[in-house]
Amino acid sequence: MAGQRVEIDGGIMEGGGQILRVSTALSCLLGLPLRVQKIRAGRSTPGLRPQHLSGLEMIRDLCDGQLEGAEIGSTEITFTPEKIKGGTHTADTKTAGSVCLLLQVSMPCVLFAASPSELRLKGGTNAEMAPQIDYTLMVFKPIAEKFGFKFDCDVKMRGYYPKGGGEVIIRMSPVKQLNPINLTDRGTVTKIYGRTFVAGVLPFKIAKDMAAAAVRCIRKEIRDLYVNIQPVQEPKEQAFGNGNGIIIVAETSTGCLFAGSSLGKRGISADKVGIEAAEMLLGNLRHGGAVDEYLQDQLIIFMALASGVSRVKTGPITLHTQTAIHFAEQLTKAKFTVNKSEDEDDSSKETYIIECQGIGMTNPHL
Repeated sequence: MAGQRVEIDGGIMEGGGQILRVSTALSCLLGLPLRVQKIRAGRSTPGLRPQHLSGLEMIRDLCDGQLEGAEIGSTEITFTPEKIKGGTHTADTKTAGSVCLLLQVSMPCVLFAASPSELRLKGGTNAEMAPQIDYTLMVFKPIAEKFGFKFDCDVKMRGYYPKGGGEVIIRMSPVKQLNPINLTDRGTVTKIYGRTFVAGVLPFKIAKDMAAAAVRCIRKEIRDLYVNIQPVQEPKEQAFGNGNGIIIVAETSTGCLFAGSSLGKRGISADKVGIEAAEMLLGNLRHGGAVDEYLQDQLIIFMALASGVSRVKTGPITLHTQTAIHFAEQLTKAKFTVNKSEDEDDSSKETYIIECQGIGMTNPHL
């Protein structure tokens, strides 16, 4: 069924690994042969990095496809997909490359596999420039499951920058079709909770200080809610290397979830890490949207595949989201519209409605 190859310009818009993830996942799902050029062309280290390579190899293995040009530093690949199959698949970035980004590329594909899948993903669980695994569990999972699928995520080992060494196991069953979602009613914030962690040789006091600083920062703006941030010492047998960080989640009366997170780095005080996460959360609560800025782009591919019209209210549209929409439209023929919210409550804010008429992808195996 190999028709005309779809040509993708990997250098436009967000211009990074995200273009690769969206386009190869959709290529795999739709059986479209693909050529991606100018991969990460504008980055300081252009071309494929280890984590992108492991994501590509995983997609190839998921569908017994053919992949050419896939090596570190390569700026052009061609991919010819075949049938998606279930079973056990392993992807190892061999670095602190994010397991959450590996999950982003593989999850849409295994939803349309012939049988249940187990994905063993190795790398960084709490890495820079990517969602933390805690975000995936606490925010992405409950919202993504509104599309009508379930997944189980078992964190075997946490891994931090620069060593990686983490491992998560994802188990999920295929679905016949995805339901559209409607996330437009944000409700009021009812709960704020989270965790701060230290791993390895770092003193527990850092976890307590991050939590205390974050609580103080949130209290200035939200006075009437108890903020429950638990400091945790990651057990030795479940964490590889040294790391510290924080995630804080706000839950609303309608089940919307927003987060702020931050990772410790050498030379940055615990207070500063806590405050950064708190400010990120508060920023995500100010714009009036029903999802935070990190969930925005992660929902696009599912909206494109769902049957029916999905609507999501968001704050300012991120470049990642614009990029995901562009490539989802190019590959799937789903129709997206982005309009400023008409609600009078939102008139003073940067609030938008992303609407998508999905293609109603059905699983041929079920």
